Amino acid sequence: MTEAALEKENKQIARQYKELLRISYRSLSNEDKKQIRKAFDISVEAHKDQRRKSGEAYIFHPIAVAKIVASEIGLDATSIVAALLHDVVEDTKYTLEEIQEMFGETVAKIVDGLTKISSLKKDKDVSQQAENFRKMLLTLNDDVRVIIIKIADRLHNMQTMDAMRPDKQEKIASETLYIYAPLAHRIGLYNIKTELEDLGLKYTEPEVYNDIHTKIKESKEEQDAYIKEFSRVIEDSLNQEDLEYEIKGRPKSIYSINLKMKAQNVSFDEVYDKFAIRIIYDSDPANEKFLAWKIYSIVTDHFRPNPTRLRDWISSPKSTGYEALHITVMGPKGRWVEVQIRSRRMNEIAEKGYAAHYKYKQGDVQDDHGIEEWLNKLQEALENPDANAVDFVEQFKLNLYSKEIFVFTPQGDLKSLPKGSTPLDFAFSIHTEIGLKTRGARVNNKLVPLSHELKSGDQVEIITSENAKPNINWLDYATTARARAKIKSSLKEEKKEIAEEGKAILARKLKAQKIPFNEKSVNELVVFFNLKTSLDLFYRVGIGKIDNQKLKEFANSRSNALVSYIKRKIKKPVIAEDLNKDEITTKYDQLVFGREEDETLEYKLANCCNPIPGDNVFGFVTVNDGIKVHKKDCPNALQLQSNYAYRIIPAKWIDSSQQDFKAVIKLTGLDNLGLVSEITQEISSNLNVNMKKINFESLDGVFNGRITLVVKNNSILNKIIDRLKKINGIDKVSRE
Repeated sequence: MTEAALEKENKQIARQYKELLRISYRSLSNEDKKQIRKAFDISVEAHKDQRRKSGEAYIFHPIAVAKIVASEIGLDATSIVAALLHDVVEDTKYTLEEIQEMFGETVAKIVDGLTKISSLKKDKDVSQQAENFRKMLLTLNDDVRVIIIKIADRLHNMQTMDAMRPDKQEKIASETLYIYAPLAHRIGLYNIKTELEDLGLKYTEPEVYNDIHTKIKESKEEQDAYIKEFSRVIEDSLNQEDLEYEIKGRPKSIYSINLKMKAQNVSFDEVYDKFAIRIIYDSDPANEKFLAWKIYSIVTDHFRPNPTRLRDWISSPKSTGYEALHITVMGPKGRWVEVQIRSRRMNEIAEKGYAAHYKYKQGDVQDDHGIEEWLNKLQEALENPDANAVDFVEQFKLNLYSKEIFVFTPQGDLKSLPKGSTPLDFAFSIHTEIGLKTRGARVNNKLVPLSHELKSGDQVEIITSENAKPNINWLDYATTARARAKIKSSLKEEKKEIAEEGKAILARKLKAQKIPFNEKSVNELVVFFNLKTSLDLFYRVGIGKIDNQKLKEFANSRSNALVSYIKRKIKKPVIAEDLNKDEITTKYDQLVFGREEDETLEYKLANCCNPIPGDNVFGFVTVNDGIKVHKKDCPNALQLQSNYAYRIIPAKWIDSSQQDFKAVIKLTGLDNLGLVSEITQEISSNLNVNMKKINFESLDGVFNGRITLVVKNNSILNKIIDRLKKINGIDKVSRE
C-alpha cells in the first residue's frame, strides 16, 4: 500500500472515530470518552496488520459495530467500549486478563461472551451450529449486552458481504434469517430485524430481492404523493387540537412484501399494504394515552376504519416493550392503509428497543421488565439438560417470532402468550405445579379441551387435581418451550417409575425361569428384544409389553449359544447405505408425519445425510420428488429451514411398542344399580389405559355398552377384557 493511500486510510479511521462520538444516542461523560478513546487506540494497534476480504483495514469493522451499538441501538459507553474490543481477544495477542485490567470486569465479561460465540469454525455442521447457538444464549445470563453487540456485529457483516464467495454468503445469510433476525425481533430491535431480513433475502434469493427493490424504487414517487394526500385530509383537524406531530410514510420491508406475495399468491402490484403511515406526536407522559386516542378519533372521523384491524399496544404493550395504536382505514382512492399512532417516546422504544426503555426509566440495565421476563423464560429452556441442540433451536425459534395474544386470569390479571397457545401453555406460564396438575380448563366459563387454541381477550381458568399428571398427548397440545420441556421431563420421570416396578417384576420372573438377574442377563435381554437400554427393557416389562410368553422365548433361545451369538451380531451398527427403506421400517420403527404424528405418508430417505430409525428427522416437500426425509443435523437442514420453512413437515420415528392404540370393546349383560360405575372403575384403575368414549343403553333390564379405549398394547387390552368378564351381571365382553 502506498504512503498516500495509507495516510488517506488513517484520516478515514480518525473521521469514523469522531463520528462515533458524535452520533451516540446517549450523552457521554468525559470519563466515558476517555474509555472509548483508550479502547479505540488498543483496537487500532491490535488489528493494525489485519485486512478484511474486501481489502480495507480490519479496524473499520469494530468501529462500524460500535457505531451501530451507539446510534441505532443506543447502548451505553460500556457497550461501545466492548464493541470496539469485540474481536481483540480472539484475533490478536491481547488476553482477557489484560482487557480486564485496563477496562474492568464488566467489559471483560462482555468481550469474553462475544469471544466464546465467535470461536465456532465456520464449516461446522448444523448440529454444532445449534449447540453453539445454545452456548451463545447461555452467555445472556451474564449480560444481555453480549447478544445485542453480537446482533450489531452480524448486521455489519451482512452489510459488507459482497467480497465473499456466493456459497459463504448464502450460508451466513441463511443463519441470519434462521437465528439473528428472530433474536433482534424478540429484543425489540425492529429496524435491525428488518435490515437483517432484507439482507438475508438479498443473498438467499437475489433475483426476488432485486425485483422487489426495483419496484419499490419505481413506486416511491406515487407513494409520497399518496401520503401527502392522506396528510392533507387530517392536518386541519390535528392542528385545531394544538398537537405537535409529524406524519411520515414507512415502506414495508422487501422481506415482508415477499412473504405476503408468497402467502397470498399475489404479484407485487396486488399487495395492498406496501407501506404504513406513521403519526408521531409530542406529549408528556401523563397525556400520552389520551392523545393517542384523540388522534385515533380524528383519523377515523375522516377515514372509515376496519374494525377487525385495531391493535391496541398502548393499553397492553408487547413483551418487547413496544407501544402503539395500529389501525387500518380506507384511505383516499379506496385503498386500505395501516396507520400507526405513537408518541415520541413510543417511537424511540420501537426504533431502539431495549435501550430506549433504559433511557426513559433511568434505571439499571437489568431493570427492564420485558427483557428480564424473557431471560427468565429463556433460562428455563436452557436448563433442560436433555434437550437436543437442534430441537432446542427449533423450539426456541417458535417463541422468538411468535405473535402475542393477551389473555386474562380468573382474577383479571393480564398474561401475554405466543399466538397458538393452549390452556396447557397458560397453566405452565402461571406455575409448573399448576401445569403438571391440570385436569381441564374453562375459557370464558365454558369447558374446553386442552388442545383449544386461545384468542386475545379470553379469560382462562385452569381446573387442577392432585391425581392429574401429564400424558404423551400433552405434547400435541402444548406449543411453548416452557410447557413442552416440563411435560417431557415429567413423562421421563413417570417412565422411570414404571421401569422401577418393571425391574422388580423382571427379577421375579427370571427367578421363576431359573435365570440369574444380573448385568449379563439384562444385556442379553436388551439385545434379544432389539432395545437400546436396560431402562427400555424394564419399562416394557412394567407396561406388560414383555410378558411371560416372551420371557419363555428368551429362556429357550438362551440355551442355544449360537442363537445368542447371532442376536449379538445383529445388534452391531448397520451402515445406512446397505439398507433399503422397506428393510429399515420392518426391522425397526415406523415414520410418522405432521404435528399430531398421525400421518403415514410415502417418502424417500435423503442421500445427503442417510437418516436411520431413531434419528431426529424432518420431512421436506420437494418439487418433483415427493417427501424427502432429512436428519435435523443434516448439513443442508439450516438452508432448507431458513429458505423453505413452508415446505418442512414435522416427522418422527416412533417406537411402536410405546405407541397408543385405539380399541373398541362391546359389553352386554343384566342391568343393575352401580354396574356402570363398576365397569369404569375397573378400567380407570389400570394406569396405562385412557377412556375416550363411553356409550351405554338399557332396555327392559338388559344393557349394551360400547367403550373406546386407548391402550399401549394387546396384552393390556386382553387383561381388561378378562377383568370386565368377572364383574357380576356382565354376560359378554368382546373386541369390536
